[in-house]
Amino acid sequence: MEDARLAMDAIWNGLPIFLLHSGLSLLILVIGVFVYTRITPHDEIALIKSGNSAAAVSLSGAILGLALPLASSLAASVSLWDLVFWGIIALLLQLAAFRLVDFFLKDISARIEAGEIGPAILLLSFKLATAMINAAAISG
Repeated sequence: MEDARLAMDAIWNGLPIFLLHSGLSLLILVIGVFVYTRITPHDEIALIKSGNSAAAVSLSGAILGLALPLASSLAASVSLWDLVFWGIIALLLQLAAFRLVDFFLKDISARIEAGEIGPAILLLSFKLATAMINAAAISG
């Protein structure tokens, strides 16, 4: 019974920090996705609403690509500023991944708008690869 009380005390004592870190991470994720969707030449949300699977694949890659480094930063952070800093870096790297694939495939936005799933999957792969490398570097 004493162990259960100690466990509950630990949860209640850690809950505010957990909520603060989780809340800030989710806020950074939402802001990052918002910025990403505003910077890319095509309107991912409108395309997804109209049934464009390529846009959904691409945006999913961006969301996961931002979340992976944030999760790693959350696990390794020593302050809330770590989360903010690495969240900004993750967003910049996701935009760089988009531009890199666009450079090689030429006009990735038009291809996503046209619903071409192949280029969207390749873009997703580059976004996730960038995110995994970034996450490993953060936790390094």
